Amino acid sequence: MLSMEYSVPIYWRNRITYYRLIGSKCSDCGRTFFPPSKRCPYCGSRNVEPVELPRRGKLLSYTVSYNPPEGYKLQTPLIIGLIDLGETRIIAQITDASPDELTEGMELEVVVRKIREDRTAGLIHYGYKFRPVVKS
Repeated sequence: MLSMEYSVPIYWRNRITYYRLIGSKCSDCGRTFFPPSKRCPYCGSRNVEPVELPRRGKLLSYTVSYNPPEGYKLQTPLIIGLIDLGETRIIAQITDASPDELTEGMELEVVVRKIREDRTAGLIHYGYKFRPVVKS
């Protein structure tokens, strides 16, 4: 049975936030934050607007899970990083790299990748992750 958390209509309504890195900016205090919200977490104002966040940032810190939660077993090791986008910081999954290739301060960029697969409902969930910037 398909849960409401992963239903097709809910996924479709939220698709922009899954495929684009969207945060919010408060017109009153000027702070940018993520995830997007209708209320500023810093000053409580409801005078916020959606804003597309930068697609590149710096890795501040990361952690590695060799025993990730159900649904993420094929992505072992699961790497989660704290990324500084300049305007705000976010926590996101890091892909296309092994833990020993990562260094604090390295540049990362946003990519769209498969997040999980709901075989019962027949849905494949895609979303953003970060990967190291390839220097050419």
